[in-house]
Amino acid sequence: MTQPTVAPAPSYDPRLTNEDLAPLREQTWSSYNIFAFWMSDVHSVGGYVTAGSLFALGLASWQVLFALLAGIVIVNVFCNLVARPSQVTGVPYPVINRAVFGVLGANIPAIVRGAIAIAWYGVQTYLASQSLIIIFLKFWPATAALNEPSFLGLSVLGYLCYAILWVAQAAVFWRGMDAIRRFVDWAGPAVYVVMVVLAGYLVSQAGWENVSLDLSQGRSLGFAESIPVMLSAIALVVSYFSGPMLNFGDFSRYGRSFRAVKRGNLLGLPVNFLFFSLLTVITASATVPVFGELITDPIHTVQRIDTPFAILLGGLTFVIATVGINIVANFISPAFDFSNVSPQRISWRTGGMIAAVGSVLLTPWNWYGNPDAIHYTLGLLGALIGPLFGILIAGYYVCARQRVAVDELFTLDPGGRYWFDRGYNRNAVWAMVLSGVPAIASVLVPKLVTAAGLAWIADYSWFLGCGLGFVAMVALERRTPRIVPA
Repeated sequence: MTQPTVAPAPSYDPRLTNEDLAPLREQTWSSYNIFAFWMSDVHSVGGYVTAGSLFALGLASWQVLFALLAGIVIVNVFCNLVARPSQVTGVPYPVINRAVFGVLGANIPAIVRGAIAIAWYGVQTYLASQSLIIIFLKFWPATAALNEPSFLGLSVLGYLCYAILWVAQAAVFWRGMDAIRRFVDWAGPAVYVVMVVLAGYLVSQAGWENVSLDLSQGRSLGFAESIPVMLSAIALVVSYFSGPMLNFGDFSRYGRSFRAVKRGNLLGLPVNFLFFSLLTVITASATVPVFGELITDPIHTVQRIDTPFAILLGGLTFVIATVGINIVANFISPAFDFSNVSPQRISWRTGGMIAAVGSVLLTPWNWYGNPDAIHYTLGLLGALIGPLFGILIAGYYVCARQRVAVDELFTLDPGGRYWFDRGYNRNAVWAMVLSGVPAIASVLVPKLVTAAGLAWIADYSWFLGCGLGFVAMVALERRTPRIVPA
């Protein structure tokens, strides 16, 4: 497969253009490439931990399975919506936002998305480093002396493993999008093979007759009680994928056709996630008879097997899996986002390295260690991303009627279609404020004031932000139209 090239654009303003942001001339990704992208995105340690955390809500296994599938079907629908504008125009997420926010206003959603990606890049790198620590401790026991917390809450061994993963991811990213595509093409299937082997081993050790799929741990809920909990679980799944879902245009722009992208999404999300969910449930269920307790973290599961081969194979597999999702979800996004701010000063590679360096400064091992952090972090993430998603969908499908003048996305001419008011579409900016403030408050206020009966709102922060953003954008554009269909 050839490296996608960009269309020549001699008339494009250099303050808005570089070779990474310009429209693609050749779009070469097949359905399998999109499918492999989602495999890498799903099969991370964070994905398994998030899915496993649903058991702690008191749901039975079939209810967890239903919540996972219902959530991923919603993700599939929304991914198709956000994929089309970038696939049709051949431009990444921050550039298509110029048609909605303005040629300069598009930096607002770009910076917000880039900042979120920095935080998640650090989290995923930290989770992957835990797999590497297990390998070090097993094969080099002397390194246990380096595994005591030292500086800023992380041990010397922790810093070493984090650094190894940091450099490895940067090396893959630095080679460009085609190298990333080749990496995810084999990484996703490789993780599947190991997870199937792990599930098969645990079931064989336990005996199928001893594997109970009821993992509610004595907190079984009645049907009426389980409905709101299942809805919260569905919302959690959507929030988990809200990041790559928002900037999926960064990848759909490479698709050969929108039909190929939709087919890849279908295989990579509902179909792939069904198998992933079954593996998660079976593997977690088998840990109870084998180890005497429920273990939902695959790293801890491999560690408890305590055989050199299993630890080496499992540890390296989860490292590869997490590297895959980190590159596609949290490296590429800020690369385009930060490059969009100053295309001539910040290249795609420079933008990605800004995110990599920033992830270390946030010390993710400190704020992600709390058991409640998964649900709390996902809620805040959804609150920030939901409004941006709703505004983009409203702007493209309702206001612009799916018609964009691509060349106008790259001009600072005050008479340009997307110049709006000094480069900003005030309707989009106000829609972001009107939807973002309530969405963020839905997460922060219940946590700060512990208002009885209101904490559940945080689970739906993405839907709240998305819905308010969509409605606000449409209402403001109908009141004072600024987006004119090309």
